[in-house]
Amino acid sequence: MHSRRRILPAALATLFVFGTVSAGSTAAHADPVRDAQYWLANYGVSEAWNTTRGAGATIAIIDTGIANGPAEFNGAVVAGHDASGVGSADGRTPIGGADENPHGSWVASLAAGRGNGDGNGVLGTAPEANLISISVGFQSSGSTLPFADQIADAIHFAVDNGADVINMSLTTNTLDWPESWDEAFSYANENDVIVVAAAGNRGSGTEQIGAPATIPGVLVVAGVDPAGAASWNASSQGITLAVAAPSEELVGVSPDGTYVSWAGTSGASPIVAGIAALVRAKYPDMDAANVINRIIATATPAADQTAVPSPIYGYGYVNASRAVTADVPTVDANPMGDLAAWITQHRKAEAAPPEIPTDEGSVPTLPPLETSADAHNPFLPTTESLLYVSIPLAVFLGTATLVVLGAIGATRQIKRVAQK
Repeated sequence: MHSRRRILPAALATLFVFGTVSAGSTAAHADPVRDAQYWLANYGVSEAWNTTRGAGATIAIIDTGIANGPAEFNGAVVAGHDASGVGSADGRTPIGGADENPHGSWVASLAAGRGNGDGNGVLGTAPEANLISISVGFQSSGSTLPFADQIADAIHFAVDNGADVINMSLTTNTLDWPESWDEAFSYANENDVIVVAAAGNRGSGTEQIGAPATIPGVLVVAGVDPAGAASWNASSQGITLAVAAPSEELVGVSPDGTYVSWAGTSGASPIVAGIAALVRAKYPDMDAANVINRIIATATPAADQTAVPSPIYGYGYVNASRAVTADVPTVDANPMGDLAAWITQHRKAEAAPPEIPTDEGSVPTLPPLETSADAHNPFLPTTESLLYVSIPLAVFLGTATLVVLGAIGATRQIKRVAQK
């Protein structure tokens, strides 16, 4: 794991206030908030509503908390939980600093906002889906609980309380993730829950995507501007990108009911999470792998996209209408990867201690070597070597020496006689 980790909501902080529209009011002209939601028409969402609006599906928003108050959430939130330790038990008290506090409400409104009147307010891409609000603490929340533990707790709560889709508009700015997330994300996979995550924003310092967007099996969302061009500030690049969705000139509702314009893949992610809920509502018996496959298989490659998938657009622009109506062959595995296989490969268990063999079926051990208190020094002669080797050899060598010396003496004597 990297020693330094920044936990950030994947949104840019620059906001532009639209103003408020009171609940139940009827605008005399087109509502600017509704008109600003260009993705509803451009990405096939309005057309998909002819088939389903998400009724029966549930989206868990793991974020800073979905506020009570805004009409967009009336009747939408069916469960809640605080994983941070500093929020309310129902997860409906927004937590964090000024830039984080409204984040969960902005995100939730793009996933399943109900609007706030006759044709007014924010509509999510799945405006009839249910929401689960789970509050977690980012940097300035005051939470003392480890963020990794908060996320694991949040995922378990979402799965145990009926989530079909989990949205995570956050990034850790690191490629890897805590080992505790292996179990939590596996738990979601095993229970057929789709996890959608934001790619992160270069404008917030995320040069490349970070966890949870690097976790195998997660549906990762890149960001594009209103013209469909890859967003430089409001999207990060990476090889795990699945689809692209709008991340600029977004709208959202704040806890006080104020409407804002904002940017970031924090907004692109819930747009796609809502589309996943539409697919789930249309095909309630379809498993998570095939819901994800349907979304990426029906995406439209960008005009400047040279490869599919690409590290900028993934498989292309998400298309809600095609995702709920197209004929798509089924698959046997999640096209975004297999977390279980990754864990097997990269989280190898420590080698087990060697087994101690038993007597049963084993070869008998050799008897110990015999030792003697009078152990012989190998450099000294033994009785046998003196008797049978050393003494005879000495006699032979002595005799031979005498014979040679005698022969030499006789030869010299003969030579002296011959010289006379």
